[in-house]
Amino acid sequence: MNDMTTIDPYGEVIAPATIRIERLLPGPASRVWDWLTKSELRRQWLAAGDMDLTVGAPFELVWRNDELNATPSKRPDGFAEEDRMQSRITELDPGKTLSFVWGKDGEVTFRLKEVGPDILLTIVHRRISDRPNLLGVSAGWHMHLDIMAAKLGGRKPDDFWSGWQRLRAEYETRIPA
Repeated sequence: MNDMTTIDPYGEVIAPATIRIERLLPGPASRVWDWLTKSELRRQWLAAGDMDLTVGAPFELVWRNDELNATPSKRPDGFAEEDRMQSRITELDPGKTLSFVWGKDGEVTFRLKEVGPDILLTIVHRRISDRPNLLGVSAGWHMHLDIMAAKLGGRKPDDFWSGWQRLRAEYETRIPA
């Protein structure tokens, strides 16, 4: 990609059961790294949970997506008020790369790359179980990253659930069956 300002905000299927999504975020890298690894910051855009930044270290992610809404919005059917997932760090290069187990079989990798004063954050989510989960995960990462980008940029983020539902429908048409 030559012009980083034209990054497509939509996730892209790059292999079977694998999506990549990118965001250009205001730096420095240490700030973005903190938003990925520190529970009190990560809970503002994704999920809480303390991490011991050591390969092999277990941790728990705790989602409370209702808290990502500035105004009350309806949670879609089938979603709990809180969701928890046990995980384990599988790769770590502090300030640059963090990979961890996602659920039973999946894996998520965050990579940071300096692009001038900004940071290119690339997320690759592998081994997504099926198409419905691929659509939901794509919309989820997209919306969570939109919230983080807004907060890092000093803007008010859109409400999570209404954005997620809109994006889920968009990914339905963007990702072939």
